[in-house]
Amino acid sequence: MSAYHSGQQAAPAMQGEQVIAIYEEILAIVGQMLDDAKANDWDGLVAREHACKQLIEQLMAHDTLSQLDAAQQKKKVTLIRQILALDAEIRTLTEPRLTDLQNLLSNCNRKRLLDQTYQPDQE
Repeated sequence: MSAYHSGQQAAPAMQGEQVIAIYEEILAIVGQMLDDAKANDWDGLVAREHACKQLIEQLMAHDTLSQLDAAQQKKKVTLIRQILALDAEIRTLTEPRLTDLQNLLSNCNRKRLLDQTYQPDQE
């Protein structure tokens, strides 16, 4: 539902330079997230992910589409492609770790269930 339909006033439009600056900031943060993933710094990765999310929400809150000239639109597309490429690298580093954690949790749960099933009653 758009801001107009929900009764809220839309945020003022950003200037093209502001939009590009935010995409550049997102790219920088995603680059740092990749460094965090390579260093197994999961807390740092999550913190930067939250910072990135705030910038994305800021972009979404403004009408940015009509404010970009052709050069800015081209720059935006280039930045988005770079962001997506880094994101793909991050996923290749994090997915095996997530699978490991999922297996660990599953094994712990199985062990707990076995312990409950075969533990002698204590009376």
